[in-house]
Amino acid sequence: MNNNILDEYPPCGRSQEAFFEWLRNRDVDTEAINIFRQHKIDEMTFCMLKESDLREMGINKLGVIKRLLYILKIKNPSSCSDSDESSGYRTPRMQLNSPTCESDPKLWKVCISALYCFLSLGVTSYVMVLAHERLPDISKYPPLPDILLDNLPYIPWAFEAAEMICIVLALIWTLVLVFHKHRLILFRRYCSLMGTVFLLRSITMIITSLSVPGQHLLTECKPFVFHSFKERLERAAAIWFGMGMTLQGVRTCGDYMFSGHTTVITLLNFFITEYTPQRLSRLHNLTWMLNGFGVFFILAAHEHYSIDVFIAIYISTRLFLYYHWQADNQHASHHDKHRDWIWFPILTFFECDVQGPVPHEYSNPVKDFLFYWKKYQPSLHKFPLALASLCLSSPSSPKSDSNGVIREKGE
Repeated sequence: MNNNILDEYPPCGRSQEAFFEWLRNRDVDTEAINIFRQHKIDEMTFCMLKESDLREMGINKLGVIKRLLYILKIKNPSSCSDSDESSGYRTPRMQLNSPTCESDPKLWKVCISALYCFLSLGVTSYVMVLAHERLPDISKYPPLPDILLDNLPYIPWAFEAAEMICIVLALIWTLVLVFHKHRLILFRRYCSLMGTVFLLRSITMIITSLSVPGQHLLTECKPFVFHSFKERLERAAAIWFGMGMTLQGVRTCGDYMFSGHTTVITLLNFFITEYTPQRLSRLHNLTWMLNGFGVFFILAAHEHYSIDVFIAIYISTRLFLYYHWQADNQHASHHDKHRDWIWFPILTFFECDVQGPVPHEYSNPVKDFLFYWKKYQPSLHKFPLALASLCLSSPSSPKSDSNGVIREKGE
């Protein structure tokens, strides 16, 4: 069998005889080809054949049917599009050349998603300052009744343990990002989801102010009023760059609905399990165990009400699942695309070029960095030079001829 003849699949449109020649080079039975000729089966109609159609035409040999069905599988009957089969028989196209994700993720979109996440965290930090100012008077409003907190003893070091779990999950996710072939898509999705969830958190924090959840906070949390916008901004910057972590010396009060620590831990767990192969079951068991212990430590620290943790888990998981389902399937949807821009503007903006699920593919990060460096290096050099030229060059004055008529430069 000649594996190099018509290996590529051009768009449906080659002649019928050329298509039959392609089938012969795939060792398709001559009798089956003659039946195709009698029924005027060309390349396009071949893409739409099913097993029942083959049997109706009189092709009853099991080996011939299985061979034709396998060829149909490789050829991708849904679109009759290209494939990259280069030698022998291979797995179906959908697992081969990955039309499942963007062939060339736009770096500027990744930068926008990172900026979006960074600014969202900044807005959340400022809202946390406002929420602390609006903290109810502790002498009048003691901790609210909570089924879990009332029956769970307070553990002083539990919140630091939850933050250590968050750091471990972040390190694992960083390793996945570094070695994943589609790291730009993963990082873009992480930033867009994290930014969206924390923007939503900034709204829920400021709408309703809850009293402190733990007795130990009666002495640590006091309503604090800032006297100027500058003071609020400085406090927000300390929370912002300290990532709201007590390990960084940041103590926040009033930011109870919903738990930011639970959100981060849950999203990290979901991203790690989503973008690593199923065969890494031990890693998945570890991240789920860390997720569970992280939630337990947050509750044991009495830093959040149970409802804060529950809402954080629900919102984080639902947004993650909805986002990925929509991103993976929007290429196959047939509804009005303009509605997507109305109902899902952020998702549509970032994921409009994605053609399906992101495959579990890994690559050498050094080679990929050198590739992108060579690709974007000319642009990186041109931008500062063009900006400097624009700033330093003086506008040329228009010239006039002997008759006093103004002539533009170059005439």
